[in-house]
Amino acid sequence: MHDDGRYDDPRVTGSAGDPVSRETDYPSWQPSEASQSPSEPGRDAPTSGAPWPPAPESSSGQDASDPVGRPTNATPEARVIPIGRNASASVRFEAAPPPPHQQAPGVVPDLRPASDTPAPPAGPYEPAATEAAYVSRETPTREEDDPPLAMEAMRAVQILNPSGEVTMPRPERTRVMCVANQKGGVGKTTTTVNLAVALALHGNRVLVVDLDPQGNASTGLNVPHHTGVPDVYDCLINSVPLADVAQAVEGIPNLWCVPATIDLAGAEIELVSVVARESRLDRAIAAYPGHFDYVFIDCPPSLGLLTVNALVAAQEVLIPIQCEYYALEGLNQLINNINLVRQHLNPRLEVSTILLTMYDRRTRLADAVEQDVRNHFGDKVLQAVIPRNVRVSEAPSYGQSVMTYDPGSRGATSYFEAAQEIAERGVKEPVSRNA
Repeated sequence: MHDDGRYDDPRVTGSAGDPVSRETDYPSWQPSEASQSPSEPGRDAPTSGAPWPPAPESSSGQDASDPVGRPTNATPEARVIPIGRNASASVRFEAAPPPPHQQAPGVVPDLRPASDTPAPPAGPYEPAATEAAYVSRETPTREEDDPPLAMEAMRAVQILNPSGEVTMPRPERTRVMCVANQKGGVGKTTTTVNLAVALALHGNRVLVVDLDPQGNASTGLNVPHHTGVPDVYDCLINSVPLADVAQAVEGIPNLWCVPATIDLAGAEIELVSVVARESRLDRAIAAYPGHFDYVFIDCPPSLGLLTVNALVAAQEVLIPIQCEYYALEGLNQLINNINLVRQHLNPRLEVSTILLTMYDRRTRLADAVEQDVRNHFGDKVLQAVIPRNVRVSEAPSYGQSVMTYDPGSRGATSYFEAAQEIAERGVKEPVSRNA
């Protein structure tokens, strides 16, 4: 390269190593005589009026004014681009010619079809018969292809069951289930409310008996339970018929609730002197004139007379177990009390269902508790596990269950699966009718 910043042109210097830039090297190129002449003058151009470099003789398919012998149909334009900070320094670039064809230089190839019949117009794509039988593994399924909001809407429609059809099997006889655990805060009331709503939405007639003086089940179903409202206390102490106390749950067909007020807190003391104190609730449910598919009894977190009344009236015991160590510690005492009630008061009572609640998949403790419970109780443990979900905790503040508050949430889906599993187990193993 000279001091003026220009590349050496092999056509001027007569260099035989690389006569032309690599950008102009293509199969049909042939160097001109001017570029191959050893007697070509050097860098300094003549001052006469003759063109420099000298133009070669015109030949077939070449332009006489082109010193490198390009085809006549290739007329690239040269550009001079300044480089560096010196404006006088520039580099000469020549555009690359189009790719050659098999025809002679200067002849435009004929790309028309050989047949004179015009090509049919392009229509919609129709897959061949062989393509229908093959589906790529990468093709997403509907579950994977749908957006999360669409999937949540589908789950909500499935849970709410707006058609009102009986999609969960109905048992042949009434199933009276006692939801009990003397450990507080394990999800007894939440489980009772959501299972009852899920079964009622899918065609079952359900009655919820709130036997907890706190009245949380009544709150979750939006049933009035203030002082002066007829409640389960009147049934236990004053022998009021259960039909006069039960209230229909607003917005949920086929669901009734027997509320509990603060008066129930003194019922255990008053029941001490009552005849047949352990079976008062059992006789009240048996005297109900209507027929229910399910009766859920929400027990208080204790092993007093209220819990004993629930165990005597029930046929099955549903034990919610929180996936923590404290919940396992008191489980042995509950099993011993259930065995005592079975021996002396209710021989038909059995522990039929274990439900794991507040499962936190991020901790090893939850997995360890689940494995211990499944190894000890076997098939009695439901496959559905209730995870920790904020929607489950928010729903009671709006007087709703999570099934109606956010039917597409993980908590609602888990309780729906648990209710469906309970319903299917009831059909396979029918229990004796209480009414």
